[in-house]
Amino acid sequence: MHSSSPTSESQQRPTWDEYFLMLAKLAATRSTCLAFPVGAVIVKNKQVVATGYNGSPSGSAHCTTQGYCYPGLSSCDASKTLPSRAVHAEANAIAQAAKHGISTDGASIYVTLEPCLSCLKLIISAGIGEVYYETTFNTGEGALVRDSFIEEGLVTLKQINLSPEIAQKAADFLVHPISLPS
Repeated sequence: MHSSSPTSESQQRPTWDEYFLMLAKLAATRSTCLAFPVGAVIVKNKQVVATGYNGSPSGSAHCTTQGYCYPGLSSCDASKTLPSRAVHAEANAIAQAAKHGISTDGASIYVTLEPCLSCLKLIISAGIGEVYYETTFNTGEGALVRDSFIEEGLVTLKQINLSPEIAQKAADFLVHPISLPS
């Protein structure tokens, strides 16, 4: 029987927040957006109920396949006037849950990028009360609107990061076979 101390196990095993953030980061690898990949995971009672990543609407040509978002533009963020073609990761995750009849009321969402205000409003309206994100997005007036939602008690936001040790362990697991018969 293998025994380990609680300290060594806690250093090896990701927290729930790290685990779900890593799943969101894996979802982001499916992104078809040229500007930047984003992934989202909706969680309820420590169970994944839906995932999403940013990209063009289902059935539309992928920007990564075309090599551009719009003819003549390398990415959607290269234009100040044309709207992004991408459906955001959070919206795709909420749409996936709705498509399959899964309630998001009382759920949490893990995203690789703090939700924009449109997605934050959608998250609140979908009954998702907690947002965990890796990278900050909202600044200036956007941050003021976000903070007003927090002050009203509509949602909580928490920035989280992976520890280097957990990130390295996950990378090792992805690169090398881990479940080999002895």
